[in-house]
Amino acid sequence: MPVTILPYGDRALLLELVAAGVDVDVHAGASAQVSAAIRAAGARVTAGLVDIVPAERTVLVTTRPGTDLVALRADLLAVVAPVVAAAGAGPGVGAAAGDPRLVTIPVRYDGPDLDDVARHTGLTVAEVTVAHEASRWEVAFCGFVPGFAYLVGGDPRLEVPRRSTPRTVVPAGAVALAGRYSGIYPRPSPGGWQLIGSTSAVLFDPHRESPALLRPGDRVRFVASPT
Repeated sequence: MPVTILPYGDRALLLELVAAGVDVDVHAGASAQVSAAIRAAGARVTAGLVDIVPAERTVLVTTRPGTDLVALRADLLAVVAPVVAAAGAGPGVGAAAGDPRLVTIPVRYDGPDLDDVARHTGLTVAEVTVAHEASRWEVAFCGFVPGFAYLVGGDPRLEVPRRSTPRTVVPAGAVALAGRYSGIYPRPSPGGWQLIGSTSAVLFDPHRESPALLRPGDRVRFVASPT
């Protein structure tokens, strides 16, 4: 799996884990693994860094004014190339900064799109919920709204399209599927994902020491709960 590092303005570098326009099924945990490897690389690499932002197929590295981006690019390439190559070999291969956290999310499988998901997948409603609960989910990256985590690693039978007509309001705590991802809406917002359940877990609280409940690299386990 190739990696390209491009200038992104005068204070940032963009790491592309797949060449632009190439439809390659990247191991979606790669961006989280690359981010962890950069953070663990030592002062030579991290001294000038301000933030590391993983996305589906990219990692954005922002820096302090005056950082030598040419030297940083060479250092980053040396750090991340082995990680990206290993990630391309398949899930579970790559760098990590210690053991990942496991976050357990209680979920009521009461979503309004459960029947539609069952029809899309050819499973029964019960089989959909069992497959979702049994999957080994991992936070690949975060975005959309604060606290929204894109979860990968699900049973491939759960891959479903987004709704043809998005909802104008999805309630906070809605557990959803779209494509190969699962996610939880942290607050009421528009959304086009298929809603299969709901949770009382608070995904984002600005007053917590760590506002976002889920962070890239975390493992997530859904547990069916009646309340």
